[in-house]
This record gives sequence, structure tokens and C-alpha cells, in this order.
Amino acid sequence: MITLDNYLESHYVHRSNWLRAAVLGANDGIISVSSLAIGVAAASTTRDPIALATLAGLVAGALSMAAGEYVSVSSQMDTEKSDIEREAEELRTMPEVELNILAAIYEKRGLKKETAMQVALEFTEKDALAAHVRDELGINEITQANPIQAALASGASFTVGGLLPLLVGLFAPISSMEYWIYGSTIISLIILGAVAAKTGGSSVGKAIARITIWGTLAMGLSALVGYLFGVHGV
Repeated sequence: MITLDNYLESHYVHRSNWLRAAVLGANDGIISVSSLAIGVAAASTTRDPIALATLAGLVAGALSMAAGEYVSVSSQMDTEKSDIEREAEELRTMPEVELNILAAIYEKRGLKKETAMQVALEFTEKDALAAHVRDELGINEITQANPIQAALASGASFTVGGLLPLLVGLFAPISSMEYWIYGSTIISLIILGAVAAKTGGSSVGKAIARITIWGTLAMGLSALVGYLFGVHGV
């Protein structure tokens, strides 16, 4: 039996907040740590600098991603809270104006004037603030900010994404290190793009193309910098 809750959960938009943070973190972990590893590998003839650079990049990047997401989403949450408080004050001081605003919103969405006013009245009687937060401010339980969730998803996914280039840097042959890192990274990006697209219900092909093109560009530029400033023979 299909219930309303089951129906709503079947839509992908419910996953948008944590999925965005997780994909961003994993993508950044794979690309940034791999680019760092390739740049150092292109400039070095020994393994130690590569391992040290990738480990430092992994730790610093994961902490930075988590902190950045927390601060960013917390700022969004503060803005939402401020808007909700202001809306509550406006409902207290000018309820008629707010009722007309709500009715105008529903009318603009396609309801007849009388129907829009009736809907606005019924929502106002049930929970005026909730109606205005949802329909006037556009804030709901799906889009509402969650800084802890975003920080954990971003930091953890960065760590997972950055582990592969670290392992490759530790065990791959030093003579062909750049190629091992590039190949493994592209495979990881393809898998990430496919999983993210499937989870979010979007095009797999577009996701893979987008993520591999930008990943290749980042690693290519990093390798170029490494070769230009390399220390081969030192």
C-alpha cells in the first residue's frame, strides 16, 4: 500500500542537501589530493615527498571541507531563522496584510481569487507561520539548512575520496606514478559520477562527462606545474 510518506520519500529532492555535500566532498577529495600527488610526483624522484604531500592534503582538505560546509550552512540557517522571526512579527502586527500576501501567492500559482483567499484562510487558521514560511519564504523541511549533516557528509566523503590517491602514492611504481594516479583517479571519478547521478535521479552520462573533464583538467595543470618546477636529478 502506497502512503503519502512513502510517495514523498520516493522523490530525489529529499536527498539534495546531504547528496550535494557528499558529492562535493568526494569529488574535491579525489581531484585535489590526486592533483597534489601528480604535481609532486612530476617534480620528485622519490616516494616520501609524494606520500607526505598527499597525507597532508587529505587531512587538511577534509577538515577544511567540513569546517567550510558548517560555516556556510550555519550562515544560511541564521538567515532562515532571521526571516522566520521577522515573518512571525509581521503576522502579529499586520495579520490582514499577511493574509492578502498569502492569498496573492496562491492566486499567482493558478487558483481563482476566491479560492486563493479561502485556501489562505484555512492555512492561516491551522498554522499561519508555517504557511508563510513554506509558501512566502520558500523554506521547508527538505530545503532547510542542516550544518552538522552537511559538515559530516562533506568531511567524511572528502576523506574517502582522498584515500585512493594516497594509497596509490604509497604503493604504485615511482617511475610511472603520475600515470597510475591519473588512471585510478579517472576510474574513481567515473564511479562517483555514476553513483551520484543514480542517487539523485539525473543523467549518468552527463555526470560522468562533467566530472572527468574537470578532473582531467585539474590534474593536467598540476602535472604541468610539477614538471616546470621539478627537481629531477637533484
